[in-house]
Amino acid sequence: MTSTPEQPAHVPVLLERCVGLLAPALTRPEDVVVDCTLGMGGHAEALLSRTPARLVGLDRDPEALRRSGERLAPFGARVTLVHAVYDELPGVLDSLGLSSVQGILFDLGVSSLQLDEVDRGFAYAQDAPLDMRMDPTTGVSAAEVVNGYDGKALAKVLKEYGDERFASRIADAIVRERSREPFTRTARLAELVRQSIPAATRRTGGHPAKRTFQALRIEVNDELGVLRRAIPAALDALAVGGRIVVMSYQSLEDKIVKAELVARSTSDVPLDLPFVPAGSQPELRLLVRGSAKAPAEEIAANPRAQSVRLRAAEKSRVAA
Repeated sequence: MTSTPEQPAHVPVLLERCVGLLAPALTRPEDVVVDCTLGMGGHAEALLSRTPARLVGLDRDPEALRRSGERLAPFGARVTLVHAVYDELPGVLDSLGLSSVQGILFDLGVSSLQLDEVDRGFAYAQDAPLDMRMDPTTGVSAAEVVNGYDGKALAKVLKEYGDERFASRIADAIVRERSREPFTRTARLAELVRQSIPAATRRTGGHPAKRTFQALRIEVNDELGVLRRAIPAALDALAVGGRIVVMSYQSLEDKIVKAELVARSTSDVPLDLPFVPAGSQPELRLLVRGSAKAPAEEIAANPRAQSVRLRAAEKSRVAA
């Protein structure tokens, strides 16, 4: 289904929860919230509608920026859109003359736009060019990874980023088949993966190529490396009283987010000390116990909410 600003194809995940967590920090017209993964602009539109804050929207995908720009046009000068990867946040804020912001949102993983646009090559169930770049104007494509990495490197990608039990078998099959003809389409790769996995295993766990495609997408877009750089930078950019919300969709992302939030919300004061000295309080206060999941009714209405894990925190003080 083709989306328009009036009838977007995607449904924002945990929309009410995100707005509810961020809104208390966005009470003045001079407050700024950064949507680091703008996508189709659903969360951004809700934040602009329900708070007086300005919004800075980042996305590496030019088409996402174009579509969300149309959707957010009614908000005029309150919106600034930037073509950037979210680990470039410090440079973006510096270029805008912003020393700190009051809200930051991350909605990680592949976007609805990228999944729904068949020609982008993210979907293993439909034939398309083997690309998977979130920014199709730059970087290495999935075809270049599949045809260029040696077997050992391919197996490592599939194992580490896809938790694929049969990574070596799949990598060996790819190396063998690409010597006959390079891979250029998703359907051929998905079928090869299916054939490489034992029949008994194929009967459970969804599409056999799911883990391989996830792993290639993460490798092509350096998603985990970008996230490891982005989360500390985002927390440093928050003003005291500012809030951050991060939604992850697979365990590798969530572990990175959890580690940083927990580290910054934990005091290093000895447990037997009767008081916490000034300046030794944790930098962050967690707003969600552990991670929040989507309720059953939302998952039923929007299957993409099935795997979401939401974490949120408020900045208590500036780290020394």
